[in-house]
Amino acid sequence: MGLISLLFQEPLAFAVLAVSLLYSVIAHEVSHGLAASFFGDDTAKRAGRLTLNPLPHLDPIGALLLFFVGFGWARPVPVSYVRLSRTRLGMICVAMAGCVTNAFLAAISIFLLRSIKTNSFFREPLEILALINVTLGAFNLIPIPPLDGSKVLLAFLPKEKWGVFAKWERYGLILLIVLMVTGVLKPVILYAQNLIYWLIAYHPT
Repeated sequence: MGLISLLFQEPLAFAVLAVSLLYSVIAHEVSHGLAASFFGDDTAKRAGRLTLNPLPHLDPIGALLLFFVGFGWARPVPVSYVRLSRTRLGMICVAMAGCVTNAFLAAISIFLLRSIKTNSFFREPLEILALINVTLGAFNLIPIPPLDGSKVLLAFLPKEKWGVFAKWERYGLILLIVLMVTGVLKPVILYAQNLIYWLIAYHPT
C-alpha cells in the first residue's frame, strides 16, 4: 500500500503519516539551525527558523511532493558558515545534523514497528516513515550541491578553493537532476541507505 492508496483506504493512518513526514523534513532543517547556533551562528534563530511551527518552514511544492510522492523538502534553514566557530568542524556538524536527525527518526519508527502487532493499522505508516527518513538521510549525504554532503566535502577542501566551489555550486541542482534521471545516483543512494540501516542496526527484508 502506497501513500495515495493509504489516503483512501486508511485516512486516519494517512493523517498520522502526513504529520509525521512533515515534521521529518522540518526536524531535518531545524537541526541544521540548532547545530549552527551551537557553533556560534544565530542566523537561523534571528530568522525565526528554530521552531517546530511548520509555517516558517513550508515549501508548497516540497510539501505536496512529500505527501503524494513520498519525497520532498522544506525551506532550507539559513546558515552563515563564515560565522561558525571552529569553521571546518562546525560545517561538518551543521551539514550532518539533518542526516543524523533523519536516521534517529527512522530508528524510532523501526523501534515502534517492532513493538506493535502485525495487523495494526499503524504498521504501514511506520514502515513508510522509516523508509522515507532513511532515504532523506541517504540522499542528503551525496556530495553534490545543494545537498548536505557537499558542505561536508567543502569542509575538507583548502579555503582558497571555497570560492571556486561556490562558483560551480549554481550548477549542482542541474547535475543532480541529470544524475537522478539517468539512474546514476540509484546505487549511491542504495549504498547510503544500507549504511544508515547498518548504523541503526536494522536489516530490512
